[in-house]
Amino acid sequence: MFSTQRVIRLAARSFSTAVPLQSKVAVLGAAGGIGQPLSLLLKANPRVTDLGLYDIHNTPGVAADVGHVNTLSNVAGYTAKDTDGLKKALAGAELVVIPAGVPRKPGMTRDDLFNTNASIVRDLAQACAEVCPKAKLLIISNPVNSTVPIATEVFKKAGVYDPKRIFGVTTLDLLRASRFVGDKLGRIADVPVVGGHAGITIIPLFSQVEGLELSKEERDALTYRVQFGGDEVVKAKDGAGSATLSMAFAGARFADSLLRAAAGEDVLEWAFIRTDLYKSEGVEFFSTYVKLDKDGVKEVLPLPATISEYEKDLVKDAIAELKKSEAKGTAFVAGN
Repeated sequence: MFSTQRVIRLAARSFSTAVPLQSKVAVLGAAGGIGQPLSLLLKANPRVTDLGLYDIHNTPGVAADVGHVNTLSNVAGYTAKDTDGLKKALAGAELVVIPAGVPRKPGMTRDDLFNTNASIVRDLAQACAEVCPKAKLLIISNPVNSTVPIATEVFKKAGVYDPKRIFGVTTLDLLRASRFVGDKLGRIADVPVVGGHAGITIIPLFSQVEGLELSKEERDALTYRVQFGGDEVVKAKDGAGSATLSMAFAGARFADSLLRAAAGEDVLEWAFIRTDLYKSEGVEFFSTYVKLDKDGVKEVLPLPATISEYEKDLVKDAIAELKKSEAKGTAFVAGN
């Protein structure tokens, strides 16, 4: 058994300042709206000693820019025009973060991105399976509920699949839930968020927050805001993009958690992974509590037994949607 509050406290810790190991991180899609601030945050992380940046174009400029930040890490940028540029960016990587893909625009759902981003994630995952099959893969590209199954199938076909090493980054949902609850409590509170990373599959567990009391109306409104918080950003940017800065922060936090775990720290996080938790109901991918170690996932923890009936109903609704997204991703690889 585990303490929910202990899980929350451990997972909420910010970037480490401990002495770094030799850790190379690759960012695929490094010149994009998420990739640039993500690369900056990783350059500032003392655990990162090498950054390999890759994108279709402009990556050498990003590498030169963040390379001037005065931390003791090396940065190299590669483009699609460089001979074996992608392979060079990936060579020796311990972590690979994939924010590559097209951003959402007003009126678009994450699933609307599928046709373009599915091909991008498939091709990048194939390169990872070939060059750095033992690296931990952190997938940001939407729709995460489908792109994680896509990467999984690619690694299976390559014969190098390890379920402990492929993650869908859902950390932004936790950040939003924490921030929105903070408005009510007058302090930043940590809120576990489980399920998936799109719409109703995003399930904030407000029942696990000490001292939080919500009316039905407040609970429903807050749940909806966490589930569709990305729409706020898309609308506010008015066609100029989606959540990039907050997503970069979320990706950097999750990368830091994996690096700390690799260094021997006791780390718990939430991530969209392959798990047997709801396999009997036809779902093999779910975001839940995860204990991390040097190999990736050490242990998958179930949802707390004390979640509310309302939250249990949200899980049921999420499972129906997750089935569709998982099948879509798996079928894409099979058909391509």
